[in-house]
Amino acid sequence: MNTVTVNASGSYDIFIGRGILPMLGEKIQALGAVQKITLVSDSTVFPLYGEAVTAILEKAGFTVSPFVFPAGEASKSGETYLALLNHMAQNQMTRTDLVAALGGGVVGDLAGFAAATYLRGIRFMQIPTTLLAAVDSSVGGKTAIDLPAGKNLAGAFCQPKLVVCDLDTLDSLPREIFQDGCAEVIKYGILYDSQLFSHLEKHGLDFDREAVITRCVELKRDVVEQDEFDTGLRMKLNLGHTIGHGVEACSGYTLSHGKAVAIGTAIIAGIAQNLGSCTQDTRQRILAVLRQFGLPTATQYTAEALLSHVLSDKKRAADSIRLILPREIGHCDIVPTPVDALESLIKAGLSYGHHHHPGNAPGTDYPDSL
Repeated sequence: MNTVTVNASGSYDIFIGRGILPMLGEKIQALGAVQKITLVSDSTVFPLYGEAVTAILEKAGFTVSPFVFPAGEASKSGETYLALLNHMAQNQMTRTDLVAALGGGVVGDLAGFAAATYLRGIRFMQIPTTLLAAVDSSVGGKTAIDLPAGKNLAGAFCQPKLVVCDLDTLDSLPREIFQDGCAEVIKYGILYDSQLFSHLEKHGLDFDREAVITRCVELKRDVVEQDEFDTGLRMKLNLGHTIGHGVEACSGYTLSHGKAVAIGTAIIAGIAQNLGSCTQDTRQRILAVLRQFGLPTATQYTAEALLSHVLSDKKRAADSIRLILPREIGHCDIVPTPVDALESLIKAGLSYGHHHHPGNAPGTDYPDSL
């Protein structure tokens, strides 16, 4: 088992290993004073692990009230959020009690936002059961729900008190959901760690889970400790996300987050090469690794359609938006970009993302096989 400690506005431990769910009771007892736990989960995860986790918590002496909602992004809504707050109120949760999120990113985001706002904030922990939640959304305290206008537009920073990531829970993931999380894992390699990226190139989906997840969590921890509230360096974690969220929105959220981020990353790599920020070789390595993991690198949506959603992105500042552009594997730059230049940049990025015969697009000269 590996332990990563995050020192943000609060200090907390992230435990990563196989077969560690039985430790939940003692880890929560160590937080002190918890009597009641609202166990938030969804209709996919709760049938798999809900009973086991409830039994572990009850055995440790806690009163557990499960709150289970229909799985999927559509549940990350104001309606589900209010239902959860009412559930907590009916169970007379107090400030010393705890909300535990058992599931993927949607569960963690929703449970965390409820914890941040119920009684102006009660304690919260994450039990991530997807790769995406393990390496990304369970770390760092970003919580939110979606509004009709866009993703994650209502939220709060709420650092968990504890994260327990039992890698055994990942074994039940459908291959496609596991691949989704791989988009975030690849992101960390592109951003910060060429060795991690090389390990992914070499091993593909058979990568060393404990080592890779721990490394991603360490990298995210380092960023969160430097920029907890997302005003500077933490923006780099949006690599592929600004355009990826546009792809997601264009699809009416029928395309998964991981696939959308993969497409966004491919488009950004095209933009980076087009602007001379990165070489053709770097962009090709990025595309190749995304495809190796079974992730898409192209989209049928137009630059104009994507732009309309990108402009409502919460990371926009007045007339500019910050794009995260790869320079080489392991190094990316935050580049403030005028909003009015975006459409032509996205167009260029899209043209790089499709299969081209040499000469079809400016600067492309690579074989069809890629």
